[in-house]
Amino acid sequence: MSIVLEAVAGAALSAFFDVLLDKLSSPDSLKIFRQENVDADLKKWKTILLEISEVLDDAEEKQITKESVKTWMGELEDLASDADDILDEFATEALRRKVNAEEPSTSKIRKFVPACCVGLNPSSIMFNANLRSKIKEINKKLQEIVTRKNDLKLEDFARGRTRTITSRVPATSLVESHTYGREEDKEAIIKLLSDESGGAQFSTISILGMGGLGKTTLAQLVYNDDKVGSYFDVKAWGCVSQNFDILRVTKEILQDITSETCNDDSLNLVQRKLKEQLSGKRFLLILDDVWIKNYSDWTTLCLPFVSGAPGSKILITTREANVSSIMGATHPYKLRELSNDACLTMFTQHALGTSDFVERLKVEESQKILERCKGLPLAAKALAGLLRTYDRDEWKDVLNGRIWDLLEEKTDVPSTLRLSYLCLPSNLKKCFAYCSLFPKDYNFEEEELVLLWMAEGLVRETKGEKPMEDLGDEYFRDLLKRSFFQQSSSYRSLFVMHDLMHDLAQWAAGDFYCRLEDAKSLMTSPKICIHGLSFCYHQDS
Repeated sequence: MSIVLEAVAGAALSAFFDVLLDKLSSPDSLKIFRQENVDADLKKWKTILLEISEVLDDAEEKQITKESVKTWMGELEDLASDADDILDEFATEALRRKVNAEEPSTSKIRKFVPACCVGLNPSSIMFNANLRSKIKEINKKLQEIVTRKNDLKLEDFARGRTRTITSRVPATSLVESHTYGREEDKEAIIKLLSDESGGAQFSTISILGMGGLGKTTLAQLVYNDDKVGSYFDVKAWGCVSQNFDILRVTKEILQDITSETCNDDSLNLVQRKLKEQLSGKRFLLILDDVWIKNYSDWTTLCLPFVSGAPGSKILITTREANVSSIMGATHPYKLRELSNDACLTMFTQHALGTSDFVERLKVEESQKILERCKGLPLAAKALAGLLRTYDRDEWKDVLNGRIWDLLEEKTDVPSTLRLSYLCLPSNLKKCFAYCSLFPKDYNFEEEELVLLWMAEGLVRETKGEKPMEDLGDEYFRDLLKRSFFQQSSSYRSLFVMHDLMHDLAQWAAGDFYCRLEDAKSLMTSPKICIHGLSFCYHQDS
């Protein structure tokens, strides 16, 4: 199965293009463009930028394997930054003239100044003197960029080419023979499933957490437990996935119960058959990887479930808190990272075929593995799969090298995290990429981040919509619900990004944003990013 998705790692540059196009179209900008007789030049800028923006998705994809495209993207970023600087100069000059025009004209000196000369001062003269050469240089660079774009044969995905990203492979109810560190979580979920308080026909329980945390594995452990099997009359497993198809999901549940293929294409007919199978029976239904956002979709899916006996349960796995709410799971079970011992045990099992990490791993290896995996089972498994291909004497080099670049090519950890990012609306992609400027483990306030987004132009008020502050709060809460942010364990009023989520933000931002850790890196960095820079000073550096 594949799903059509929009822009990937180009979110930061795409956001910058949006800001540039807004500046080129604003009434105040158009007024001063005409006053300085540059409106024709800047109208051409807008046309070219729109043309380039159409191929950004293709360029972002191809730059991974083509150095020529990567170089073109870097030049485009530099050019966009230069153009933005010029437009800021226009905005400043427009504001200066507006302030001058609003000043009282009662000054004795002002009375003797001809109207045609009002507003002329050294700063405006300097503005005019520098303007032409800068615009001329941008025009030249823009034409070169367009010529190179044509030579690179970059395509517009909206015109004939469909961009597809393979979606997550649906999981089955079968569980791996080796799982570690989830016994307490398993018992907690089983206790929730056996709770009959409330008297509802069926109730919903959710396992909530970020991608790669092991939500599906925990659901599999519960599903295959003997106590659970004896408690319910009927069990069924269905994978919802983000491309929600109610007919497909309903058929999948029905087929799991009957062990018979269902070829019906009528939702009405399939739901009636499922209702008959569940009628009067206490059932357990696992819905894995749920992304349902529409309450109406959920209520329609639930129509056959009301025929079950009281005490029936639906267990869902999801990355988003609002999905839990929509599906009636008022108290989601928030899954946490693996303990260090469980993480190392899982790693050694997959890398070396044994669970005895104490005997098989050196202390420095264990530390590096824990540092790389961050308590995520999927990361431990992926890193183990990678290191299985290396001799033990090469492990040190790999663990100390650019491991995530290797993981990008050879495992599904980055693709799992990328899927979380790719499913974001474009406005949230831009805001999340901006967070790459924060240091890892940085505790931030909601208001602080929203104000930074607003200053960057990532939250923009439009006619008839809510104020920017309210929109920014919604963006923040949406990212929090999707597990891109999590509450700080140190301060309840603060938030933090998991290290892997921070890595994801850096991947999304590319070279567009840059964060330097010390004075040495500031002096030796070969390229300072074109639009966003954060410098983190450590006293001991």
